[in-house]
Amino acid sequence: MAVSVLRSRAVRLVVALALAALLAPAAPVGAARVKDIAATKGVRSNQLIGYGLVVGLNGSGDRIQTEFTVQSLASLLARMGIGVDADAIQVRNVAAVMVTAELPAFARTGSRLDALVSSMGDATSLEGGTLLLTPLYGADGEVYAIAQGPMSVGGFAAAGGGSGVQKNHPTVGRVAGGATVEREIPFALATLDGFDLALRRPDFTTARRTAEAINARFGEALATAPDPGTVHVSVPESAAADLVGFMASVESVNVEPDRAARVVLNERTGTVVMGADVSIAKVAVSHGNLSVSITANNRVSQPAPFSDGETVVVRNPTITAVEEEARLTVVEGPVTIDELVRGLNAMGVTPRDLIAILQAIKASGALAADLELM
Repeated sequence: MAVSVLRSRAVRLVVALALAALLAPAAPVGAARVKDIAATKGVRSNQLIGYGLVVGLNGSGDRIQTEFTVQSLASLLARMGIGVDADAIQVRNVAAVMVTAELPAFARTGSRLDALVSSMGDATSLEGGTLLLTPLYGADGEVYAIAQGPMSVGGFAAAGGGSGVQKNHPTVGRVAGGATVEREIPFALATLDGFDLALRRPDFTTARRTAEAINARFGEALATAPDPGTVHVSVPESAAADLVGFMASVESVNVEPDRAARVVLNERTGTVVMGADVSIAKVAVSHGNLSVSITANNRVSQPAPFSDGETVVVRNPTITAVEEEARLTVVEGPVTIDELVRGLNAMGVTPRDLIAILQAIKASGALAADLELM
């Protein structure tokens, strides 16, 4: 009897979940979350930089000609109570490096960050090295983190006898979790009565849709769009005690961003990327190629041995010109991106030919999209 009751409850639960899934509002086609198209103004990461030394290298460090490495090492030893003349230092196991890190928003004292270490001198490899204590500064000149620890280099370099081998980039490494946050960036989140969302691609339509989607999600007019790059969201009194939860709910709202018609062309690689909103009016396209081939067929007349004759070279170049048949094709407009691709593929055009055709169509005024050359 108990088993039957459990089964009936399980069936009712499955039916309820299925009905909830069917009745839930579906996200619009091409929709994206607010957190994917916008960022909260003022909540961002900060760049840190510092100068340090990497020791423990196996003879692959900076050479004697790199004066700042020797001076830095002499200064380090002097701070430790060891007086050494900089001119007497001749080591190849030390390299001067620049250390960079990214301090994320709301990072707290004691948090661990990854540090990127890059060689400054003429060191050939940082493999096996250890980064010494390095303060990391912000743009205001204050120390926000301190980095130290063994490095991980995803490559190697070896040379000898005039030959060498190298894999990846051995003069750049990473200290995983090697930077410790020492100073926090203040941000009073709990006292906010509103916040701004900065759109990554400012657009009037996208800003309006974002504000409308947020208002529809919470059932009240909380969001406004003062300009095409900003959406201001007011915090309701009911969410003042849980501001983090309210902002998380705002970030999860689905919005269908408006995308401008754009065609991206890369002539170096022959890459062509076209958006779904690209349309072409009725136009006639003719494309053909002219190939010229020059073949050298030289004949050499060699005189007999011990004679006074001279070697004579007779040049007989063969020049051939082949012009492919150019067919005039009418592209009925307006066409979608799928129809455009099928039509151009039927003409047998290559990616580089496609770039030239699209530029010509744009010049004729039949392409309703922006061409962006990379």
